[in-house]
Amino acid sequence: MDLLNTLVDKGLRRELPTREEALAVLATSDDELLDVVAAAGKVRRQWFGRRVKLNYLVNLKSGLCPEDCSYCSQRLGSKAEILKYTWLKPDDASKAAAAGVAGGAKRVCLVASGRGPTDRDVDRVSETISAIKEQNEGVEVCACLGLLSDGQAERLRSAGADAYNHNLNTSEATYGDICTTHDFSDRVSTVQQAQAAGMSACSGLIAGMGETDADLVDVVFALRELDPDSVPVNFLIPFEGTPLAKEWNLTPQRALRILAMVRFVCPDIEVRLAGGREVHLRSMQPLALHLVNSLFLGDYLTSEGQAGKDDLAMIADAGFEVEGTDTTTLPEHRRAGCGGAQPAADAAEAPAATVPAPSDETRRDLVAVRRRGAGTDLPPNA
Repeated sequence: MDLLNTLVDKGLRRELPTREEALAVLATSDDELLDVVAAAGKVRRQWFGRRVKLNYLVNLKSGLCPEDCSYCSQRLGSKAEILKYTWLKPDDASKAAAAGVAGGAKRVCLVASGRGPTDRDVDRVSETISAIKEQNEGVEVCACLGLLSDGQAERLRSAGADAYNHNLNTSEATYGDICTTHDFSDRVSTVQQAQAAGMSACSGLIAGMGETDADLVDVVFALRELDPDSVPVNFLIPFEGTPLAKEWNLTPQRALRILAMVRFVCPDIEVRLAGGREVHLRSMQPLALHLVNSLFLGDYLTSEGQAGKDDLAMIADAGFEVEGTDTTTLPEHRRAGCGGAQPAADAAEAPAATVPAPSDETRRDLVAVRRRGAGTDLPPNA
């Protein structure tokens, strides 16, 4: 396909595709899927070889969030029967993190529900970061605490936080459809605060919320403009008890096309396979490794993931290798501060796109509420 040859050439040169080209990737047929994966795989291998970075989530505070994000099981008014607990003590959080590191994780992601942290919360997380770094040499720590107030990003950086995560989730045009308690610009501002404080920015999206192809392209191009170092791609987990419980819009094939599009738009950025991969990619998860260079090991915030040992076996069986702490994830030109992808020569106006038809067969049996690890007496999955 001329389209794929063009996209590979651009990816190898770090040149952005046009919106029209990104939309065309999402519009490819199932018969073309392996060609799409192979093409995006060339770009992935150019910048990241066959390495896979493992990340491990620790949910520091679960549930009872005052925000109304429709996709979230921890949202205001959620009836999802998830674990609910207040802040973990630093030692308990450090023990949970150690399990992930022992399982092969290079980065620990500390997440807390809520609109944003108080100054006391920042102190608490700072203690947790110190405890984790003292016990795990070389591990990266990413904080994800919501919207940041003035000075908080700098305090987290001083405490040892290497990165900060705050996802854009969907396009600016449709953000008000999934959340009314804050807006798209609040999220952009938080990512920019983290960057200004010297932390590595991590910001991604959620696919499968009923968005159009144009929405997906919009949010990925917005992310590319922000230029984070890592882009997590989540696939909606339709928890019963949330407003989006009936949004089963994804197939494994569509999920792979979305990942390929993200890779073409973000050729030299860490693209992370995040929540919902087990639910929507299912047995096609190994193919996704040809598109992404990073994934979450084990469980997620409120749902269970694939067994950690199965993640490791999947990576090895697919011919990839776990990235060690002695290896730097990003290509040298990004580490040196020389910038990421180059702007496209032109950007075509996006054609109208429609919401994909829901799948005929939903797999609600694959949505398992987390009952182990942080906040419980049971050992974590790592």
